[in-house]
Amino acid sequence: MTPRPRIAVTTSKRSGWRIFPLVALNLWLAGGRAVRWGTGRNADLDCVDGLVIGGGDDISPHLYGMMQMVAAARLDPARDALERDLIKAAIARDMPVLGICRGAQMINVALGGTLHQNAYEVHAGSDRHWTILPRKQVNVCPRTRLAAIAGTDKMRVNALHSQAIDRLGRDLCIAAHDRGGMIQAVERTRDPFALGVQWHPEHLVYARRQRAIFAALVAAARAGRTQSVQLRAVDALAQDPTS
Repeated sequence: MTPRPRIAVTTSKRSGWRIFPLVALNLWLAGGRAVRWGTGRNADLDCVDGLVIGGGDDISPHLYGMMQMVAAARLDPARDALERDLIKAAIARDMPVLGICRGAQMINVALGGTLHQNAYEVHAGSDRHWTILPRKQVNVCPRTRLAAIAGTDKMRVNALHSQAIDRLGRDLCIAAHDRGGMIQAVERTRDPFALGVQWHPEHLVYARRQRAIFAALVAAARAGRTQSVQLRAVDALAQDPTS
């Protein structure tokens, strides 16, 4: 039996104890195996096949060139530094990445983009919800990877965020938005697989389209691992053609 791809999952110190099991369940159902990472834990990309950047804390505006921050922001500078470096390193080695809520924002920041610290002041026409229930409607952009994964029908999702993406980072495009124009998903326009969703699909395990997001990550991780094994075999043969 082919081993399950190992997927690293970063979490918040505050809420990771309850969020990680949900993400791990979704990854297991998709054929993967989750490994929890965070500040103070071993984080070696050589040991995994994919990466999930989870939700939780706000991202410090210092990471994208802003000096002022909203008073209600809850920050974790050590986590910011860890996840930014992991995203850059994962993309450099063609490893697939999924960002969830804060994770979507961190993908954008790691690739040079910026955020709205108070998203609903900027997007007054966006419906403001704070619930794990699928009460918010988002529009999936056609001809995107997300559309290929989950279809283009309007999607009902949850919402637990106050920040949102402003200026897009390098090689990113909008994959979904809400009726007020707030960005709800971003993705890389070329490989490797990197998708960030502003909602929390781990809470929506009963929804086929949300499970498909995790399945796409695991499929990309499995394909990347197979390619890596093949390349190592070619290198070994090149070094010892008699083997």
